[in-house]
Amino acid sequence: MPEGHTLHRLAKVHQKHFAGAQVRVSSPQGKFADGAAMVDGRLFVKAEAWGKHLLHHYESGLVVHVHLGLYGSFSESEIPMGPPVGQVRMRMVGADFGTDLRGPTACEVLHTSELDAIADRLGPDPLRRNADSDRAWERIRKSRRPIGSLLMDQAVVAGVGNVYRAELLFRQRISPYRPGTAIERTVWDEMWADLVALMKVGLRRGKIVTVEREFDRGDPSYRKGRPRTYVYRRAGSPCRVCGSTILHADMEGRNLFWCPSCQAD
Repeated sequence: MPEGHTLHRLAKVHQKHFAGAQVRVSSPQGKFADGAAMVDGRLFVKAEAWGKHLLHHYESGLVVHVHLGLYGSFSESEIPMGPPVGQVRMRMVGADFGTDLRGPTACEVLHTSELDAIADRLGPDPLRRNADSDRAWERIRKSRRPIGSLLMDQAVVAGVGNVYRAELLFRQRISPYRPGTAIERTVWDEMWADLVALMKVGLRRGKIVTVEREFDRGDPSYRKGRPRTYVYRRAGSPCRVCGSTILHADMEGRNLFWCPSCQAD
């Protein structure tokens, strides 16, 4: 599933190419036909992201809300665009840029007043201006759930996925099983600062980069074209820092990776 920096990157691209112009919106697949008709030809005001949610604002006060989920993706194209390929949920065509959306979990039209419901259920997004880390801290310090679970809870922190969760906890030398009640405020402040810095790198470079240069050696990345990681998808491999074997477990239905030595309780 794409993590928060991917949605913010998409928002920047869409803002650049569509903001201030009328955009043709259609649904070749047909599943978003009614919604597309509501915003087709309208002035595109702005694009923004909150966590894993992408929001397209139109002058009418309507907002197209997209959640990519596990399989959703946008593909970009020059104008004129060719015939749709595959199941295109939403096609957007501007003066010099077009994009097709395939496979999202959600693609719907909302009124601006309905956005409050989304905002109310999301925690602070490290990539949004004036994000209030205190909101996340208040939830964490009162919870006995493990910090590995809390970081993945979008109501606690919006935009963190499995990679950032695993790599952040390793970088901070924190066991994913440590309960929220055992996380000190100074520790949380350091975690938040590191998370903001990591996600800004992801936004700028278009990929997650977490490994410091001195440890960027040994085992290759977990997938071709991806940067190396400390622990994510490295179960059974030696830790880049101490040499211990990286472990894997299931935590609330998601894969968990950690070093038992560097991240001891």
